[in-house]
Amino acid sequence: MTDVDPQPCWDGGPLPPSVRVGANTRINGQHAFRRISASTSDALVIGSNTTLDGVQFSIGLNARITIGNYCCFTAAVIMSERSITIGNYVLIGFNVVIADSDFHPIDPAARIADAMACSPVGGQRARPAVAAAPVVVENDVWIGPGAVVFKGVHIGRGAWIAPGSMVTRDVPAGCCVGGNPVRPMELPA
Repeated sequence: MTDVDPQPCWDGGPLPPSVRVGANTRINGQHAFRRISASTSDALVIGSNTTLDGVQFSIGLNARITIGNYCCFTAAVIMSERSITIGNYVLIGFNVVIADSDFHPIDPAARIADAMACSPVGGQRARPAVAAAPVVVENDVWIGPGAVVFKGVHIGRGAWIAPGSMVTRDVPAGCCVGGNPVRPMELPA
């Protein structure tokens, strides 16, 4: 038996000041934290014994992401402008996207104003407000590859999300869902 390093490990250098990581957590991928705007010390809190391989975070100024213990995520994108809470023992497959906001206005005129504000010639214009709602993923959830979880969704404990699903509404505890948008289905054999 080999000794386990109780310190968190990230292969991209020192952790940003807005990130807290629990013991025995491994984060692989040099671009994991390049889109964190928040400056608080707890904008991203990751529990212990968690593995994040190729995961990328985008965290707005007042946003917060919390991830529990014993989780395993592969090449997921987690974007928050408000709040994303992920429980313990959660497995997330590759190319999953979890977002608590649209990140741009839906109205065409507001979208043009947003594009101008974000452009280099925008003159530091204020961006229009965008809709955001917290996302909660409870303990023991499995989210299959390519699924997308949208703003305001609550996924109950032990739920199973089929690969490629569009999760636009709450998923009850212990439920197996799939499709676009998701609907109940039988767990594959």
